[in-house]
Amino acid sequence: MTRKILLIVGGGIAAYKACELIRLCRKAGIEVKVVLTAGGAHFVTPMTLAALSENQVYTTLWDLKDEAEMGHIQLSREADLVVVAPATADLMAKMAAGIADDLATTLLLATDKPVLAAPAMNVRMWQHAATRRNVAQLRADGVTVIEPDEGPMACGEFGPGRLPEPEAILAAIQRTFGAAGPLSGKHVLVTAGPTHEPIDPVRYIANRSSGRQGYAIAGALAALGARVTLVSGPVTLPTPAGVTRVDVETAREMAAAVDAALPADAAVMVAAVADWHVEASDQKIKKGSGAPALALSENPDILATLAASPNRPKLVVGFAAETETVIEHATAKRARKNADWIVANDVSGDVMGGESNTVHLVTATGVEHWEKLPKGAVAARLAQRIADAL
Repeated sequence: MTRKILLIVGGGIAAYKACELIRLCRKAGIEVKVVLTAGGAHFVTPMTLAALSENQVYTTLWDLKDEAEMGHIQLSREADLVVVAPATADLMAKMAAGIADDLATTLLLATDKPVLAAPAMNVRMWQHAATRRNVAQLRADGVTVIEPDEGPMACGEFGPGRLPEPEAILAAIQRTFGAAGPLSGKHVLVTAGPTHEPIDPVRYIANRSSGRQGYAIAGALAALGARVTLVSGPVTLPTPAGVTRVDVETAREMAAAVDAALPADAAVMVAAVADWHVEASDQKIKKGSGAPALALSENPDILATLAASPNRPKLVVGFAAETETVIEHATAKRARKNADWIVANDVSGDVMGGESNTVHLVTATGVEHWEKLPKGAVAARLAQRIADAL
C-alpha cells in the first residue's frame, strides 16, 4: 500500500530543503502532495515542488474550483500523515492557538490525521518562552514535534533551530508509519563525547569533543530501526529519539559501560576517549611554589578491547581524529586496533565543535573520500553503510 503525506512548506530559508525531502519520500515509495504557504513561496516555487512531487501544488484557500469541492477538507483527510517542514515559529504559534487564516492552517485544523512538525527558526526564537509554550501545547495536542538541529544560522547566529536534515525527517515519517527499517532487530552500540579524567574534586583533564557527531550517528541508526545504546561522556545534548543513553564520565567508566552493553551487532566508537588518567587527589590541590606533578596512567583501549572480545560485534567501526597525515594514521590504526572500518577526519580546524565534517572511510578494500557534509548528513550516510553491511 502506498503511503501518502501532505507536506506543508512554511516560510523560512530552510524551505529549500523541502525539495530534497520530497525526492527522498518519492524514492521511499511515499506519495507527496504539497501545500506551499505564501511565505514559503518566497523561497521555492510551486513549479519546482510540482515537478518533484508529480502532483499539483496548493497555495490558496480561495481557489474557486478546489474550494467548490471543499479542497481543504479533502486534502486534510486523504493523506496518511501531515508533515510541516519547515515549521516556522509563526506557523507553530497558529497551530497551537487553533488559528485558521490560510490554506495551511485551515487544513491543519480540519485534519483528522497525525501531524509531524519539523521546526526551523532563529535560535532566540526557538528558545523564547512563547515558542517553548507553543511546542509544549502542540505535543499535548498529539502533534509530533521533532527537535531542530544545532548549528550556524542564515542570520549568522549559532545554536539550536536549524531544520533537521531531510534524511532525519524522512526517518521520522517512516517511524510514524511504523515502517520496518533496514536495521530493525539489530542492536548497535555507539560511544560519543569526551571523557573527563579528574585531577582533584574540582579539576579534570578533557578534550574538545562536543559529542555532536556521535549523537547524530546514534539518531541516524535509530531512524533506520536499530536498537541503539549510546554510551556518552559529559555533553549537553538532547538524547536522540529512540536511543537508550548511558552517561559516564571517565574512560574506565566508559569501558565498563561498553562491556555491559554487549552483545551488539555493530559498534561505532565515536567518543574521544582520553589516553591517560590522573592519580587524582581526594582534596583540592592548592597552589604552592610551582606546578604540581601529575602522575599519569594509561587508560583502557576501548576500541582494541572490543575488537578482541569474545562478544565482538560483527562490525566494529572506530574513529580517528587526526591533525596530520590523516589517511596514513587512520590506516595504521585500523590494523593496530583490529577494527573493520575507521572513519578518519582532520580536526586541526574547528571540526570538534563545528557543524560539518570531511571524513575518509578506511576499510579493508581501500579508502573512500567523502565530501564536506553537515554532521547529520555524515551520520545518515554512515548509518546506511552500516545497514548495508549487516
